[in-house]
Amino acid sequence: MIAEMGMPQNIIAHSVQVQRVSLFLADHLFDHPLNRELVGAGALLHDITKIKSLQTKEDHAKTGEILLASRGYPEVGRIIGQHVFIYESVPDDRITEAEVVNYADKRVLHSSIASLEERMNYIMERYGTTAERMKLLHVLRERSKGLEDKIFKRLSFRPDELAFLLGCEDSLAGGLKRLTALLACL
Repeated sequence: MIAEMGMPQNIIAHSVQVQRVSLFLADHLFDHPLNRELVGAGALLHDITKIKSLQTKEDHAKTGEILLASRGYPEVGRIIGQHVFIYESVPDDRITEAEVVNYADKRVLHSSIASLEERMNYIMERYGTTAERMKLLHVLRERSKGLEDKIFKRLSFRPDELAFLLGCEDSLAGGLKRLTALLACL
């Protein structure tokens, strides 16, 4: 589907990083078990119609949701449809797959993990082209901060530790691969 939609390499790299962050958060929300497959698919495909929307000026979250639903994946579509704004009401004591993907997308700037503030500043600079859009983006900033607070009050680490922890995970995975290769030689 990614190839079919002509997603360029930079959007694929962004989406892969959003998937990594989403799955890492989902894996650490022990008291809120999430469907890992839905989180991973929603994160990887969240910008599936982004390129088309740049030409048509359509809402890529909405067109992505419609595309996935038309292909028989309405649950993934609902996650994609909410990666910019959460439209389903969620009780404060529950975290959904859509919320995790939404938040992870707000932490990935291009293909790097950024602070929420850095990412929101970028979004405001890039997309805040009118007073009306800036007003909407200020609402998005507030909602994203609220979502960050909601998610991280259930985690054993802070938002500013996310990039470091994912880097450690990469180092550990690389170390395990090297150790496995070394043991295979013995």
